Amino acid sequence: MLDHVIKGATVVDGTGAPGYTADVGLRDGRIAVVAPGVTEPALTSEDATGLVLAPGFVDPHTHYDAQLFWDPYATPSLNHGVTTVAAGNCGFTLAPLNPDRPADADYTRRMMSKVEGMSLVALEQGAPWNWHGFGEYLDALEGRIAVNAGFMVGHCALRRYVMGPDAIGGQPSAAQLDAMVGLLREAMEAGAWGFSTTQSSTHSDGDGQPVASRHALPAELLALSKAVGEHEGTQIEAIVAGCLDQFSDAEIDLFAEMSAAAGRPLNWNVLTIDAAVPERVPRQLLASERARKAGGRVVALTMPILTPMNMSLGTFCALNLIPGWGPILGLPVPERIGRLRDPAVRAEMLKHAASKEAGVFRRLADFGRYVIGDTYSEANRGLTGRVVRDIAAERGQDPFACLVEICAHDELRTVLWPMPPDNDPASWALRAQTWQHEDVMLGGSDAGAHLDRMCGAPYTTRFLGDCLRGRKLVPLEQAVRMLTDDPARLFGLRERGRVQEGFHADLVLFDPERIDAGTATLVHDLPGDSPRLDSRALGVQAVWVNGIEAIRDDVVTGAVPGRVLRSGRDTRTVSTR
Repeated sequence: MLDHVIKGATVVDGTGAPGYTADVGLRDGRIAVVAPGVTEPALTSEDATGLVLAPGFVDPHTHYDAQLFWDPYATPSLNHGVTTVAAGNCGFTLAPLNPDRPADADYTRRMMSKVEGMSLVALEQGAPWNWHGFGEYLDALEGRIAVNAGFMVGHCALRRYVMGPDAIGGQPSAAQLDAMVGLLREAMEAGAWGFSTTQSSTHSDGDGQPVASRHALPAELLALSKAVGEHEGTQIEAIVAGCLDQFSDAEIDLFAEMSAAAGRPLNWNVLTIDAAVPERVPRQLLASERARKAGGRVVALTMPILTPMNMSLGTFCALNLIPGWGPILGLPVPERIGRLRDPAVRAEMLKHAASKEAGVFRRLADFGRYVIGDTYSEANRGLTGRVVRDIAAERGQDPFACLVEICAHDELRTVLWPMPPDNDPASWALRAQTWQHEDVMLGGSDAGAHLDRMCGAPYTTRFLGDCLRGRKLVPLEQAVRMLTDDPARLFGLRERGRVQEGFHADLVLFDPERIDAGTATLVHDLPGDSPRLDSRALGVQAVWVNGIEAIRDDVVTGAVPGRVLRSGRDTRTVSTR
């Protein structure tokens, strides 16, 4: 007997093949039968006529490492059809923690709060912090999550465990490097998907210092990469300064060498596509070309939507990452307001923002394109939803001065929404072209991080809605493959990513006439009443994880059928050839 039958759905199976009408029967967490007119008895069934049944989506770049403890449903990703998440990215993980230094847990919490925009209160109150080894961390999640989750082991945690405070600024001795490699091997034996690291100049810890992995030299990175290749079903994920704009030659060579040393794919985040910078895409994909020649494979993640993101002059956000802006935006609020109101200070800030060193952050300083979000003072009544350049024109001010005055009235709490400059037909055409490259994959949501600043988790439903009723840059079958089978194959997921007999029953059922994502809104539902951006899933009828219904009509069912996916057991080795 079947557990459940989904009758008459249009099956888009994840392979890119044309959709077809069939019944899909589930049994013991697997897809037992895919055929028209299934007659085998079932405990339950439903009519899915007019709906699309697709494999559950796989998000290759998340930071759900902490959130899964207080939110086992990985919302809003699960609502938007994501059934498998890859976490432990960018070199940041909550394990391992050295049992001889209890203070390292506090250091890790403060680092995650700063570098990944997680609520410190939520980190302190929402997770048990009862592990030391990486395997203990994985065990703490086992049996209590609603999504499937795999985790890289972060370079910063490895360095901190072995080197302690010397991980910031120091170089490991030969014995310490051996210890790091041994710790990485131990984590992979416990099921870590591989190794993640960051060399990005934007990543600083809770003390404002460059995070530990930024101090690593190439020899250290290559030694750790080589260890990855000794274990089945493993990967590398890496970030460098050039990821946000354009790679240096040294960064391209480093990616190629790390992948070749491991004999494993390396993915990086995120490829920004903008027709106004036509040289960026070929420059970034040069890393893939060189890696293939060296025997490796380098895969670029890129987002198929423009991710909703808010800014503020009052809290840490991307504006702080503009060269020269951090010291001013880090001042106490009264002093910060005084400095921002100084025309000479603003002129110097804009000069820094226009410099070559600002890279991709240059576009953040086009303040005339900002939309005013939530306001908190009588002086700003009626400004929500208005564009700064229009307000500035009415007041006879330049846009930056106008924005500063608006924010000052709210003691810098004003929510600011930048209008993306790359929302033009040429940029969208370039995206569609770039998506066809063999070493480009959709992803980069950062779900679980930057919770009150951006909402990338709904990229799946928003992309499908755009493909079906918007720009229609790719057909539905290709769009589904890009969200399912492509990432599943990159990570070597065993029997996931397709609607196929014998595969795990990770499925999403949706209405093609309605599938989309709602507007991102700020909610206060984290531990300690901390805020985050959330977005409703539109048109998602149901989501199954391992054959168990986890979502029905955008509401979690309370079931926790997800699994901690462990390398080797749940992933196979993916060739770089």
